[in-house]
Amino acid sequence: MPHLDVNDTILYYEDEGTGPALLFLHGWGTSGRTWGAQLPDFTPDHRVVTVDWRGCGRSARPVRGNTTADVVTDLVALIGALQLDRPVVIGSSIGGVFATELGLRRPELIGGVIPVGAPGYWPTTETQADLVADLRRDRAGTCAGWVPTWYAPGTSPALIDWTIRQILDSGVYIDEHQATAGGYDPRPALPDLQVPIHYLHGELDLIPVEVPRTCAALTPGAGVTVITGSGHMPHQECPDAFNSALRTALAQLAPTARATA
Repeated sequence: MPHLDVNDTILYYEDEGTGPALLFLHGWGTSGRTWGAQLPDFTPDHRVVTVDWRGCGRSARPVRGNTTADVVTDLVALIGALQLDRPVVIGSSIGGVFATELGLRRPELIGGVIPVGAPGYWPTTETQADLVADLRRDRAGTCAGWVPTWYAPGTSPALIDWTIRQILDSGVYIDEHQATAGGYDPRPALPDLQVPIHYLHGELDLIPVEVPRTCAALTPGAGVTVITGSGHMPHQECPDAFNSALRTALAQLAPTARATA
């Protein structure tokens, strides 16, 4: 299995297909497996890389380094090691935060950013302290009560159960991301973003659609596509609609990406 040793940790990744590069980043506690419905559609005409970021899936579970800055540093090393040519980075949930921060910090490395259900900022001032405490007290029970809210009503129970299993199989140290999430707000930096960005967001996401719309309004040339009937994980809930929206977004980003190369 392909693994990469970067920044004192081991990352699992998969690299398939040829063509313009896409780098897919999963959300908190899950893994690159969440992009399974995208791989058959995009590997025929793209080079598609999925990675289990540190602490999750088949990657190592280090005690330290579970911060946005460290994950972004890992991604910089991954892009260099795999010699990815300005990939478009598609990130689900907090993976969208990592993608955005990569664009802000190292714009020369990537061709664009597509956050999916990403918390561009938290619409309330409440912290995640209670969630972190609940995870420490009863991880399985907390996930069983929380994860179903990620999905739209009527979502397959099997998909929800699989998501919970992935989280429980990941390392507990990734909770640091939840502990610090409430303080994240990229809005002051977005007007200076030097790579194209397009937000994909589920209509029924627990993160209100006003969040990506507000972020897009601050960013020159940014766009938003709302996926009808979907919750927080549209790539899994509505894969056909998501794949179509992603292709459209990629086509819209391409001219801007070439212009900024």
